[in-house]
Amino acid sequence: MGAIGALERLVPVVLAFGCGVVLARRKVVPAESSKAFADYAFLFAVPCFLFGNIYRSDLGALFAWRALSGYAAAACAAAALVGTAAWVLGVRDPRAVALRIMAAVQVNTAYFAVPVFIMLFGDAAPVFPVLLFQVCVLSLVVISVMELGRPDRTGGPARRLGSAVGASLMTPVVIACNAGIVLNLLPVTVPRVVLDSFAFVGDSASPVALFALGLHLGGSGLEVRGTTREEVCLIGFKCVALPLIAYAVCRYAFGVEGDWLRYLVLIAAMPAPQNLFVFAQRYDVGVGLSASLVIKSSVVALALLPLWTQLVARPA
Repeated sequence: MGAIGALERLVPVVLAFGCGVVLARRKVVPAESSKAFADYAFLFAVPCFLFGNIYRSDLGALFAWRALSGYAAAACAAAALVGTAAWVLGVRDPRAVALRIMAAVQVNTAYFAVPVFIMLFGDAAPVFPVLLFQVCVLSLVVISVMELGRPDRTGGPARRLGSAVGASLMTPVVIACNAGIVLNLLPVTVPRVVLDSFAFVGDSASPVALFALGLHLGGSGLEVRGTTREEVCLIGFKCVALPLIAYAVCRYAFGVEGDWLRYLVLIAAMPAPQNLFVFAQRYDVGVGLSASLVIKSSVVALALLPLWTQLVARPA
């Protein structure tokens, strides 16, 4: 896929995202309504999309364990690098270190990777295993650090941690993924009318999620001049270094080639996760930093996507 072909396939992504930015800037649609659109996408449309697609998928092909192990190893290596760098540079609060690791290593799957993969490949299935790895492994580690380091909570550490982990695992996205996997494995046939209904709602997930992100950006604004050196380093690591680490680890350490290598590099090139800001608000740590990273990494990732798409299209 050449640069022109990549740009053509990304036009719908830019259109939905850009429309949100323009309408919010012109105050045609209130920027505050981005939360309502985002909640619809994350709590309803995306779970519908994930359930139907996972239920219909070939799980053997979907969970390519060598590829996923390579991505997990790359993510762990990247997390160690970011955590060590933050500590060396004077960040001593474990919660602040965890937030920076989340910003640099986790990716925006539901709101960004899913619609991008649909536009580029007509299928977002390769995103699903990485989404589960993020929610069930990476996010749980971050939540554990945040909960154990939170000074304003009552109850013992075990109780607080158990409550946070339970809440994380009971999100609609995780429930939809697990339900799709279980019903795929069991000799159970989901009625066609149910799958068609889920598909109808799920088809709206991509444009609504991107529109919500655009509304958020249009309302918040983008202050390039106020970007700190730390923000530049974290965004550069997220949008450039992490895809390169994923490529090197997956290809040379785990022997991943072909389509899966391309998928994993593109997934790693996605921006910082939108729930980074949610975590920062909930645990009252790095709120301003997280909001800036989510917005600016989304813009940088969108600008670099045609380049990454062209690079990964070349034979490994």
